[in-house]
Amino acid sequence: MALYFKYVIIKLLKKGRDRVKTKEKSLFHFKPPHIIAFSFFIVVIIGAFLLNLPIASQNGKSIGFIDALFTSTSAVCVTGLVVVNTLYHWSLFGKIVILLLIQIGGLGFMSLFTIVLVFLGKKITLKERILIQESFNLSTFKGMVMFLKKIIKVTFIIEGIGAIILSLRFIPEYGFFGGVFRGIFHSVSAFCNAGFDILGENSLVPYARDYTINITIMLLIILGGLGFTVLIDISKYTKYKIAKFRKKKVELFTMTVHSKLALTMTCILILLGAILTFVIEYNNPKTLSNFRFDEKILASLFQSVTLRTAGFDAIGQADLSYGSKFLVIILMSIGGSPGGTAGGIKTVTIGVLALAVISVIKGKDCIIAFKRKISVSTIQKALSIIMMMMTLIFIATIILTMTEDGIGVKYEFIDLLYEVCSALGTVGLSTGVTPTLSFAGKIVIILCMFIGRLGPITIVLALSFRKPNKKNVIHYPEEKIIVG
Repeated sequence: MALYFKYVIIKLLKKGRDRVKTKEKSLFHFKPPHIIAFSFFIVVIIGAFLLNLPIASQNGKSIGFIDALFTSTSAVCVTGLVVVNTLYHWSLFGKIVILLLIQIGGLGFMSLFTIVLVFLGKKITLKERILIQESFNLSTFKGMVMFLKKIIKVTFIIEGIGAIILSLRFIPEYGFFGGVFRGIFHSVSAFCNAGFDILGENSLVPYARDYTINITIMLLIILGGLGFTVLIDISKYTKYKIAKFRKKKVELFTMTVHSKLALTMTCILILLGAILTFVIEYNNPKTLSNFRFDEKILASLFQSVTLRTAGFDAIGQADLSYGSKFLVIILMSIGGSPGGTAGGIKTVTIGVLALAVISVIKGKDCIIAFKRKISVSTIQKALSIIMMMMTLIFIATIILTMTEDGIGVKYEFIDLLYEVCSALGTVGLSTGVTPTLSFAGKIVIILCMFIGRLGPITIVLALSFRKPNKKNVIHYPEEKIIVG
């Protein structure tokens, strides 16, 4: 009997320990959105610590943690909003830290961490593959290692070519080392759509008529904003066409609907933005009035490209007319394409909703894109993203009107709205509000930049700690309601 009771007690104790372990495991079991958000947060904090060091500033004094945190967040979230001038305030150490933060933010910490493991010969687990899938919004986690290698290869090739072209242009003006560093810095900043520059107080305004700098940076911005999946698709399609031209036997390759839609929407938005900017600002004496006709076209194109995600300023945003500012706010909110370095609602999201509207007008019961049907779940996700972004813009702008009221500087509402959309779209353009923000205002913009880089859905999932959805077993009767 004694042995029996001893056996029962041991079994109960073991069962209790197992329950405790299971509970602990469930408490500390993080989903991919949690890990992605946390990894970005850690990089931001490390960057803030480094930028807060006296060695990071040219005057040898600490900038203060809030301003260091703001700059670090802006760099990691590839935004470009700054509270101090990047050229004049930061030392060489500070500029290198910012450059590294931009590169990490553009590629994603988890992607760089995984590729380091690959080079060290470590095996990539299923969980790490799922993390990469979540980071780049991919539909499958097959071939993740190969995908990452292609991303790194494409990134460094494009940034390298851009750095060489820009360096050759900057060397006569800044000397060899100064020109090369500026070439590398601006190439990385442009491809990652960060918008940081080390050219002075007026960003690229002194180079608004320079074809080499403008065209190079525009191409870098566009390539970075298209997304890595689209770039890889373009690379494969180009190889396929070359092989076909040489009359070699090659397997048929067609670009994905995602890539086609991303490219189509990017072209439409660039042309639309450039035409409207050209028309609205044509006679504005503070922006395009004094430019030659061809220079007006170049500046309008650059403005259209940079305002959607990059943040380089070539014509002076504070001098824009109200019509142009409103246009910029809309295009900044849209942003670039998914799976890349850009923020915002994303081009493909807007494209899907545009197709939904067209299908309603035509009286169709399904949405077709390039002879492929788009699922209802995709439409639901697109609507969710837009509603979340609109809600965030509304809340953040209202808070800024309260935090910035009575601090000695009178801001116009459109400038505050401009600032919020720039942060959420990770654009980095400003009408001059950023350096004079209050402490509370800086916190609001920091949160906007962080949310804008990760995406509202990732943030919501990271905060929810929700359980996996189970299949609905209960189906309710359908009923029509009146809309419109």
